[in-house]
This record gives sequence, structure tokens and C-alpha cells, in this order.
Amino acid sequence: MRAMAEIFFTADTHFGHRGIIAMCDRPFYDVEDMDEGLIRRWNDRVRKSDIVYHLGDFTMGATAGRGREIFDRLNGRKHLIIGNHDREKVRTLPWASPPRDRLMLRHPEEKMPVVLDHYALRTWPSLHHGAIHLYGHSHGSLPGIGRSVDVGVDVWNYTPVTLNEIRPTLERQQAVLDDARAARAVSEMDDEARGDAHTSELPL
Repeated sequence: MRAMAEIFFTADTHFGHRGIIAMCDRPFYDVEDMDEGLIRRWNDRVRKSDIVYHLGDFTMGATAGRGREIFDRLNGRKHLIIGNHDREKVRTLPWASPPRDRLMLRHPEEKMPVVLDHYALRTWPSLHHGAIHLYGHSHGSLPGIGRSVDVGVDVWNYTPVTLNEIRPTLERQQAVLDDARAARAVSEMDDEARGDAHTSELPL
């Protein structure tokens, strides 16, 4: 049994959004089934004492009252990174901290900050020192690169995830990126060698 609070990440729940079921091929019958399924999966993992960072698009189409009802049913101390669909009725929910566009999170399992943003970034602070970037918005349509990954529910079986669960994906992506860089370096060396050879063949 877990003694300490865990930190979870998620994004793009879109509570109340009927259209997202067909748009993202979610395995739910209707919006009520989706909302209840997402709540159940969330609470199966997250305890009241745990911490959840929601990286945007909490609801879409739900009334303020329905959004508050869902919010109150979800376990954990919840923080919001603002998404493009998070209107005032979402931003004014009783989040554990003021909603913001981006957060440099000091995670106890990471030496460098974890960069949280609704949108995927091409580069981010401390990237070259090993900082991780977590994002949402793309619903799994944008492949992660290196040390960045989509934490949206459409990627992670409709449930919040921990950094330890994300880490194998990050390591695989980083290995692919490292291999690509190594191959490019070899190719550039070959190009330089061919250039030197052509130069030496020029008539005096």
C-alpha cells in the first residue's frame, strides 16, 4: 500500500464533449458513459492525497455546474495547465494552485525541472541538461520526440499516469533520437571525406 502521495499527469479529458468520442475513437457509448468512465478510471488510480497535474482541456461543452460536479468527484489535489478549451468556468474551479499557461515543476524524482505545457514545444528550458517536457492537446496524433511525451488520456488508456510509467517511453524515444544523431554525424563525416577526396583530385 502506498504511503506517500504520488504525482500524476493527464490532459484532454474533454468532459462533456460529445464530439470527441468519434473524433478520437474513444471506446464509450455516449458522453455520459465517457464522463463516468473517465471519472472511474481516474479514481481507481488516484487517492485523495495524491497530486494531479491536468495539462489542459478539462471540459468542453459541459455547463459550469456539471464541470464543478465532475471536478468534485475526482480524487487528488488538482492543478491546471490552461488548455485552449479551458474557459473561465474551468479556470475558476477550486484548483490547488492558480491555473497557469506553463509550469516548471520540481519533481522529487528528477534533477531537472519537468516542463508542463498544454502544447508540444520544439524546445524548452533546460532541454540540453535533460529536462523532460510533458504536453497534451494533440490527442496522440503528434509523436513524442526525445524527452517529450503526450500525457493525454487518448494516449494512456484514459487514465492519469506517473513519471515512472512515462519514463520507458521517454527512454525509447531518446534512444531513437540518439541513433538518428549518430547516423547523421557519420553521414556528415562521409560527406566531408568525399569532399576532401574531390579536392585532392583537382588539377594543379
